[in-house]
Amino acid sequence: MSLDRVSLNTLTGRVIGQLVLGDFQRRYLYDTTWKIGGAELIRRDGVWYLCITQSKAAPDPDEPTGYLGIDLGIVNLAADSDGETYSGAQTQAVRKRRHHHRRRLQLANTRRARWRLRQNARREHRFQKDVNHRISKALVAKARTERKALALEDLKGVRERVTVRRKQRRARHSWAFRQLRTFIGYKAQLSGVRVVPVNPRNTSRTCVVCGCCDKRNRRSQAEFCCIECGYSAPADTNAAVNIARVAAVNQPIVSRLGHSIENADTSRAVLTAAVC
Repeated sequence: MSLDRVSLNTLTGRVIGQLVLGDFQRRYLYDTTWKIGGAELIRRDGVWYLCITQSKAAPDPDEPTGYLGIDLGIVNLAADSDGETYSGAQTQAVRKRRHHHRRRLQLANTRRARWRLRQNARREHRFQKDVNHRISKALVAKARTERKALALEDLKGVRERVTVRRKQRRARHSWAFRQLRTFIGYKAQLSGVRVVPVNPRNTSRTCVVCGCCDKRNRRSQAEFCCIECGYSAPADTNAAVNIARVAAVNQPIVSRLGHSIENADTSRAVLTAAVC
């Protein structure tokens, strides 16, 4: 049977469905290096989708020649130790506009407004996922080209540790940083790039030149200026350099976030195709 056809067992008997494949799904589905695993059939807006799980052995990570530190944030969603930033200004503008639209629909509370809220919720999820995919893809590609390992902040439990002002809670607690880290993790694994979790403690307060650590060094969200040596730089870039240096000192051997290399022996992809 062709790989673009699927046999489904239903309450009324077995039916044969035709998969509507895009270029991305077709490329992975017909790639014999990927082993097809389980599948889940879901229905969305009257259309049936089949989510197919595939896996294959992960490549051995390359021996890194250095570390590319990554600092995550709100104004800049990510900044690396080479000075490149991935601004969140446009992202914040889109999310702010959609937040106000959502508030208006909630106040209206009509049947049409509730339907529109459900539509917008899925749109917000897709927008967030697309941004995180693009950032993670760029970071992994850069690390692979420069033959470096990625050093990421270990932000587990950060929401419980950090106190946020009431008016800032939506902006700080609603972006999916865990999703971004997960995307970086599996893309790095597929590309043979090592990922090193780093304790971010004091990385935003420490000067990369003289090592002075003081909260007064961080004059504002965007500006870092050392009170000892006078060194100034974008705050996110300074933090990313510190993250890379901490990783170089600790030199842990890990391939995925929180998982040792011995346990990271498979890569996994999930393909979603419409069934007609």
